Amino acid sequence: MNRRLKNLVLQLLNEHRVMTIATNRRDGWPQATMVGYVNDGFLLYCFVARNAQKYANILRDPRVSIAISSDSPQPRDIKGLSLAARASSVADRDEFDYISALRLKRYPEYAASPPSATTDGVAQRAVPRPSSDNVVLLRIVPEIISVLDYSKAFGHSDLIAFSERDLDLHIESLRHHWAGTTGANAEEQAEE
Repeated sequence: MNRRLKNLVLQLLNEHRVMTIATNRRDGWPQATMVGYVNDGFLLYCFVARNAQKYANILRDPRVSIAISSDSPQPRDIKGLSLAARASSVADRDEFDYISALRLKRYPEYAASPPSATTDGVAQRAVPRPSSDNVVLLRIVPEIISVLDYSKAFGHSDLIAFSERDLDLHIESLRHHWAGTTGANAEEQAEE
């Protein structure tokens, strides 16, 4: 695996705190919502209310798509991630507690949140230590990651596969026809 590409994925995961997660509704219509997340290396975690539609969708179909990026005033500065992943709820109490502590480092403002008197799962997500009665911790394991890096070329992305060992298989670099690079020239630039 290209170390630069691996480092860019980790950098983008570490510098953002919000992602868009798309789940599959029962009627087949995709549902995209914004959620706060933390990552432990390449694994992503987010807390969701047990009564949330996205959680019901995941129980039926664990496949999710995720987008992580931010707006940039300069197109050549655009960098982001698009992931195909599988989501599952965390049952292990040690993992739940570990991620709760990790989340407080990422979102220190939650430490000042008073414990919620309500049992509403939405309100429970923002307390320092959510109750697992109303909140589910999702573990999201990437399978395919598309790394957008417009500094290489407008529309450039690298497609990589995630395995149990790590991000280890670079599938291809994509240059779109509007980037002005085609054929062998695109392959040479992709190796840079």
